[in-house]
Amino acid sequence: MKKYTTSSHWGAGIAEVKDGKLLRVSAHPLDPDPSKINDNMDSSLYGPARIKRPAVRKGYLENGPQYQNNKRGQEPFVEVSWEKAFELISEAVDSTRKTHGNKAIFGGSYGWGSAGRFHHAQSQLKRFLSCAGGFVRSEGNYSYNTALVLLPHIVGDFDELTSTATRWSSIARDGELVVMFGGIPVKSAQVSPGGCTRHRLKDDLLACRKAGVRFVDINPCRSDSPEEIEAEWLAPVPGSDSALMLGLAHTLLTENLHDQAFLDTYTVGFEQVKTYLLGEQDGIEKTAEWASALSEIPAERIRTLAREMAHSRTFICTAAGVQRTEHGEQTLWGTITLASMLGQIGLPGGGYAIAYGSDGGIGLMNRPIRWPAFPKGNNPVDTFIPVACIADMLLNPGADYQYNGMDLTYPDIRMVWWAGGNPFHHHQDINRLIKAFQQPETIIVNEINWTSTARFADIVLPVTTTLEREDIGAGSRDNSLIPMPRVIDPVGEARDEFDIFTEIAKRLGIGEQFTGNKNARGWLEDMWQALKPESLALGVELPDLDSFLQGDVIEFADPNPDTILLEDFRKDPAANPLTTPSGKIELYSERIASFGYSDCPGQFSWLPPTESLTSERARSFPLHMISGQPKTKLHSQLDPGSYSRSVKIEGREPIMIHPADALARGITDGDILKVYNDRGACLAGAVVTDDIREKTVYLCTGAWYDPLDPKAENSLDKHGNPNVLTQDKRTSRLSQSTAAHSALVEVEKYEEALPAITVFDSPEFI
Repeated sequence: MKKYTTSSHWGAGIAEVKDGKLLRVSAHPLDPDPSKINDNMDSSLYGPARIKRPAVRKGYLENGPQYQNNKRGQEPFVEVSWEKAFELISEAVDSTRKTHGNKAIFGGSYGWGSAGRFHHAQSQLKRFLSCAGGFVRSEGNYSYNTALVLLPHIVGDFDELTSTATRWSSIARDGELVVMFGGIPVKSAQVSPGGCTRHRLKDDLLACRKAGVRFVDINPCRSDSPEEIEAEWLAPVPGSDSALMLGLAHTLLTENLHDQAFLDTYTVGFEQVKTYLLGEQDGIEKTAEWASALSEIPAERIRTLAREMAHSRTFICTAAGVQRTEHGEQTLWGTITLASMLGQIGLPGGGYAIAYGSDGGIGLMNRPIRWPAFPKGNNPVDTFIPVACIADMLLNPGADYQYNGMDLTYPDIRMVWWAGGNPFHHHQDINRLIKAFQQPETIIVNEINWTSTARFADIVLPVTTTLEREDIGAGSRDNSLIPMPRVIDPVGEARDEFDIFTEIAKRLGIGEQFTGNKNARGWLEDMWQALKPESLALGVELPDLDSFLQGDVIEFADPNPDTILLEDFRKDPAANPLTTPSGKIELYSERIASFGYSDCPGQFSWLPPTESLTSERARSFPLHMISGQPKTKLHSQLDPGSYSRSVKIEGREPIMIHPADALARGITDGDILKVYNDRGACLAGAVVTDDIREKTVYLCTGAWYDPLDPKAENSLDKHGNPNVLTQDKRTSRLSQSTAAHSALVEVEKYEEALPAITVFDSPEFI
């Protein structure tokens, strides 16, 4: 048996290979808390869902791009040669750009296809399409898009803020209280873009607790935070976080616990915040009693928590999931407003954080240098859409919409090429997405397995996994270089995406432009050589590329172990201004106010959601569904894997439900439930637990969409994909982010014979 160090988005590992076949990927010895997601690798590589040859939808093969007829997702596929696939794709790209222009081509990729710096699906696709004349792109992400758009207006660039985020080690030394909105989901921190060698979050949290730091977890789900930190659990009504924040802020203001000197020196707009809290703008004073009525957290506990925050060195931590609700921008603005009123921003152990726990680097580590990457090239097309507007774009070509102060128009998309992502996992309201996916003339998907997205394509190309090609692993927030040698031969006829795009580029006359006259190894050599001088300046002498690929992890020193967010700004705001219009923290934003968005005014506000437990809709659907990230996989990747399947209940994704809600419906632990609303329905396995608040259910994302009848409209999903239930609605016109966590459902015991899970098998071929 041979062993090779390798990497993935869930961390470094050791690939064990015998007779040319992968046996397993085990934990790397340096990792104190390795992810079990590696256990999915071998079963996913060789399972029946693996795509082994290029395939084309029957109707498309017989009739060409004009043939739609609402058959995507219903028709069988025909396996074809690579030559035939290249021919069809070259014709489709050429005819689309000649007939409709490059603004009719959408390049869809979410970027999680590979942890490697070169074989990065998004970079490969975007470089190819840029060389071919350009494409419509998406902007932002599903995870924390509200932060990406909102924060530059009020405090600064989100990526810059996370690279200088306060370290947990600072909180362990100087902190006293951590107030968490949405908890600290360690399961999400087990994954990180580009991977990591050491999963650090759990140990850092335990170090804080050992040092005496107290945690308060404001979250409908208790198990989103590790039990060992002994957090006090306050379980609010889902979607009420901003109301609770306003109640805390009102107490700070009326009891004179706020830091007026900090507000005067480092912020603008507090007078508007003050008048809003006191009810002078809308006649509603945002008292603890008012907040209690909306959140169901006792008013006295809101007041005492505000006092504890004012009298302690307090760190406010808001999870990325909290912003994925209607008006999700307000929870982030509220986080910064509260932290500003406490006046501890820039102090050791104090201040605030957004999206800690959303990946394995924020607040834990940062890269020492900017790792090399495969260049995407210059896209001649400047048209884009916010990432969560895919269905809107496909269903409404030519329609006008607003985004971040801009008046935009949806393009008329005739071709979609998807690589490195699965929108049937990420996007909300799958039944609406299915209608949207019938609109383009051609849909091409590069994939490893027959995911739902691949099954709704016209042309499907089998691509290699990280273990079937060589690459350089390096996380976007990690201090390690991790070798990624090719350890097994490609399964079936799978090919590297670079080779696929190279062949098509040659047919389109852009071969040299795409390849730069280099093969894959040539690109890797150049990237490795570019690393050497910067690494040497940091005291690390790199070996040659071959030695690295056959060797082990190379770690660099922590580049900023004592970072405190906005420390320099606090010390001298004139010399270190923020990138906001005023150079200060904008608690009231004149710029946002000028946009005139009723769903995102110029200051932190309470905006009642249209779908919540307090809405009229709750009469029909009385349970609020949270659809968080799973612990057994990255998003939906490798769902057929053994670890992912090990937690399913009779093959269905588990759903958490409170004992009182289960009892009222005659549900016991392990029952299969039908979860439904007027958008769709799915099956899921009941986990009866008091770790979830009453009137709330928790169904993780990631189960591959598996309709009972693919030809029926709004078919029952057999597998437990929550996106048949979520509403395809944006947080606001400012960021156009997903509001996935704003969904009401009902559940009942499923009494019929259980249908078989078929999505892990190959589709029908003829």
